[in-house]
Amino acid sequence: MSGHSKWHNIQGRKNAQDAKRGKIFQKLSREIYMAAKGGDPDPANNAALRLVVDKARAANMPKDNIKRAVEKAAGAGGENYEEITYEGYAPGGVAVLIHTLTDNKNRTATSVRVAVTRNGGSMGAAGSVAYLFDRKGYIVIDRSTTDSDEDKMLEAVMEAGADDLQVSGDAFEIYTGAKEFTEVRDALEEMGYELANATLTMIPQNTVPVPEDKQEQFANMIDQLEDDEDVSEVFTAAADFAD
Repeated sequence: MSGHSKWHNIQGRKNAQDAKRGKIFQKLSREIYMAAKGGDPDPANNAALRLVVDKARAANMPKDNIKRAVEKAAGAGGENYEEITYEGYAPGGVAVLIHTLTDNKNRTATSVRVAVTRNGGSMGAAGSVAYLFDRKGYIVIDRSTTDSDEDKMLEAVMEAGADDLQVSGDAFEIYTGAKEFTEVRDALEEMGYELANATLTMIPQNTVPVPEDKQEQFANMIDQLEDDEDVSEVFTAAADFAD
């Protein structure tokens, strides 16, 4: 089975993310706050909250930080955040989606535009590139944590209801429909598999290489966007840098 491989790129960016751990925790706290405020503060009864809590745990966010964000949402008042997605083209004409969570739309719109346009990209209208991506569940199992070979893993993945399996040297990468993600994740955990990553993401239908003379600009744009406290996720159709 085939699929758009992400794990190598995720691992390749890990050191840079570690250096920004404080900002990552700040963003995750905001996402936890929003998910808890919008539903039950118990992750067992709030699928959106459980997804974010799992994401926070995967990033090694301290339990106390997670607890504080949930408790803050359960209190009266608090911040009002809005989810906004920006669309455009990175250097080389590569499609890019930028998900943000903000309490100041003007500030966020300006900072996103600056990060994109000053690095050789351009902003697009709503819907200009979103159709090039599919919402998918993405699950990773580190091959060192299981004795399953490719055939056994394929059987487990199909039994769990997943759509796709990609095998690399160090990981099994599993793709699901967005609606089936939670069911597949839970089924794999019940089978005894340890999940290195499990999240909903945007997968490009096709990827394109970033031209060699645009790669530095591209990397700078991604770094600047990911460093912005209002930006929660960045997705691109770049073959070399896909997230």
